Amino acid sequence: KKKCALLISYCGVGYAGMQINPGVRTIEEQLINALHQAEVITDDAKECLGKMSFQRCARTDKGVSAARQVVSLKISALSSLLPKINSFLPPEIRIFGMIKTTKAFDCKQNCSARTYEYLTPTFAFAKDYVSRTEKIEEINKALSNYKGTKNYHNFTSGKKFEDPSANRYIISFKCGKPFERNGREFVVLTVKGQSFVLHQIRKMIGLVIAVVRGVAPSSTFDLIDIPKAPALGLVLDTVHFDAYNKKFGNDGLHEPLDWQLINEEVYKFKEDFIHKHIIDTETKEHTMMRWLNTLSSHTY
Repeated sequence: KKKCALLISYCGVGYAGMQINPGVRTIEEQLINALHQAEVITDDAKECLGKMSFQRCARTDKGVSAARQVVSLKISALSSLLPKINSFLPPEIRIFGMIKTTKAFDCKQNCSARTYEYLTPTFAFAKDYVSRTEKIEEINKALSNYKGTKNYHNFTSGKKFEDPSANRYIISFKCGKPFERNGREFVVLTVKGQSFVLHQIRKMIGLVIAVVRGVAPSSTFDLIDIPKAPALGLVLDTVHFDAYNKKFGNDGLHEPLDWQLINEEVYKFKEDFIHKHIIDTETKEHTMMRWLNTLSSHTY
């Protein structure tokens, strides 16, 4: 058996998150069951994930999707098994690649950065959405305040200011160009960071929306009561393995851990499953509009 990385995409709707959790429906549970049904893992490994050194790269919360997620485990690594494993998975979960890694590879420890996207209707940023260019500039200016290393104890729960694990490094945070779907205008916010604390991204976005709408003061980073934007638009876009790839990606024995060969398939999955679902749900349930109505009740 060899250590390998599975490159996975999923739409997280209707799931209680990525990580296996007895009694609720999770992405991992579906994945483990499919590996077992395809006879890739034994009964023992199915019951005790540690036996195959199973690790997920990033945890995603309830309802959150992932375009490029990675799990590492010890199995008989044969890419030819992929169609068989996928045949036991529901259509909203796909394994797009299987890459043999070094023995010591651990996708969580070896991950150098994570990129998340947040898809939202543009009306989130203004009651009267006027000039696109100016508004996007204003949003980007607000997002740039997050860059660098900062203390996010107040962007999560159960962490004190002096807790060193509250410090997080943000590499970039940008708002893209608006586009139209279902007769509505949307934008994608993209944040890349080393790692994130629980709820951090949704609170960063919640605060930016409040600031750009003029509900919260722009100078504050140390607010107590930060609104958490809806989970619906959040997508784990990519997990990055820069240091690992630099060291082992071209050593003649291992392939680099990236998505280049399958990017087209992943892009199509993202459009057909992830984005479509977010936009359809937003159109039907008015998730963002309902959340905006609660903004003024926060004390900041």
